[in-house]
Amino acid sequence: MAIPADPTADQASNPATDEPAGKAVDAPAHPDHGGSNAEAADEDYEEENEEEEELDGPAAEAAENEKVKAVFRRLSEAPVGIRVHDVTIRGNTKTRDALIEAEAVDLIRSAATVQDLVRAASIANARLRRLEVFDSVLITLDSGPPELPGTTNVVIEVVEAANPIDGNVGCFSKPEAKSWSVEGSLRLKNIFGYGDIWDASGAYGWDQSSEISIGVSLPRFRSIPAPLTARASLLSHDWLKFSSYKERLLGLSFGLLSSMHHDLSYNLTWRTLTDPSQMASKSIRKQLGHNLLSAMKYTYTIDQRDSHVRPTKGYAFVSTSQVGGLWDRKGLRFFRQEFDIRGAVPFGFYNAALNAGISAGVVLPLGRGFMGSSSSVPDRFFLGGHSSPVCSLGGLTSLLGFKTRGIGPTELRRFVPSESVMDDSAASPGRDYLGGDFAVSAFADLSFDLPLKLFRDAGIHGHAFLTAGNLAKLSESEFRNFSFSEFGRTFRSSAGVGIILPTKLFRVEINYCYILKQFEHDRGKTGIQFSFSSPM
Repeated sequence: MAIPADPTADQASNPATDEPAGKAVDAPAHPDHGGSNAEAADEDYEEENEEEEELDGPAAEAAENEKVKAVFRRLSEAPVGIRVHDVTIRGNTKTRDALIEAEAVDLIRSAATVQDLVRAASIANARLRRLEVFDSVLITLDSGPPELPGTTNVVIEVVEAANPIDGNVGCFSKPEAKSWSVEGSLRLKNIFGYGDIWDASGAYGWDQSSEISIGVSLPRFRSIPAPLTARASLLSHDWLKFSSYKERLLGLSFGLLSSMHHDLSYNLTWRTLTDPSQMASKSIRKQLGHNLLSAMKYTYTIDQRDSHVRPTKGYAFVSTSQVGGLWDRKGLRFFRQEFDIRGAVPFGFYNAALNAGISAGVVLPLGRGFMGSSSSVPDRFFLGGHSSPVCSLGGLTSLLGFKTRGIGPTELRRFVPSESVMDDSAASPGRDYLGGDFAVSAFADLSFDLPLKLFRDAGIHGHAFLTAGNLAKLSESEFRNFSFSEFGRTFRSSAGVGIILPTKLFRVEINYCYILKQFEHDRGKTGIQFSFSSPM
């Protein structure tokens, strides 16, 4: 008797756990959570070797049900040994057998017990679905040849995507840049049968920012088990409002390693900074022009939270290290390190939970006399913005109530006289925000359900928050003037309350922010603030 297994595959299962991810389908009576059922032990159905009389109607059905229950009882009592005799792949007209074998067959063949086989089949199903090239995946565990007791045959049946092309277009908010943009993407799946996904994307912002990129990803290449990606992109962004420069990036990026906890990538980028306004401060003008950025980036992530949008328990930790100037000594040479740690604690009433976190980062130029040289402004840290600290895992959190790039070291812009202004003293050129080489931010957020059932059913809830952070310059010998006591004394902070409206795509916050502490030239404001944040 063979029972097909078709678990949902958007959750990857850990082989070490007892309950693989996914839902059991087509076999609702099976106790395993992984969805792949233990029909492989047909020998166990016949272990008593009793000759049964042929039964018809309800009696036959009752006998069959009792036989299945007996097998399930045995499987729940102790491991049942089994050996995979054969694995058959069906339905792949375009996809290479080698890809399916690498993702699923080796894992299935390694199972030594029925219980292990059920878990392995569930994990294999999830892996194949994550390739995004199949409409459905069905794994059937059947009895082996009669002459080989204690064996099973496994059939992997896939249905390749009927339409290899998909795309989307939409209007999105970018809180970090204080802008809106129209973005679209187009994907071609499994063109060459290696699970390859080719994509092209573009974006245009109302602030004259734009991005065009094309890329390809492979789930594995030859003997390399990790996914590989490559992308070429052209990005243009306007920071004139904040720091008097426009940035254009033309580059290539390669994803070398990507797993649950580790991510390694290499970027080769030609960066151009310009100042069309000709009003940039002296510090910005010194950095205008072309630079080559050759950098390796490594990210280590642990995320044990129960939700990315509204965590109520668990913890998360992210460490990001970046080294620039690996191959070209004339390019940008720097070391950049960030840490982000946070946790969530439930309170047990009104679904209340406290989220708290702290982030820190440092960037230092490399080379002879590095502490006396200047770091690149785009590589520095900036604080402020409207994005939710709860959703922004992986870097410095925003300070609610402060505008984008709204705190930290500043410098007066160059004054350019205008014919329309008769009194030069009446025209203020403004200031450029320069960012910092060392930054720390922290937040605490208490979320809770609202009393009305209508709000609870829709997921709408309230929160109270406290945010704080600070920046400091270390390069150009400024580290000599740095002291932790002064750094702590000049922390900016804000507090407030708000209502959160979660959606499938992003999280909307309507907050009242109160500025607790700010200094001259900071751009903080007490009042109502709207926030649109996408979970990571």
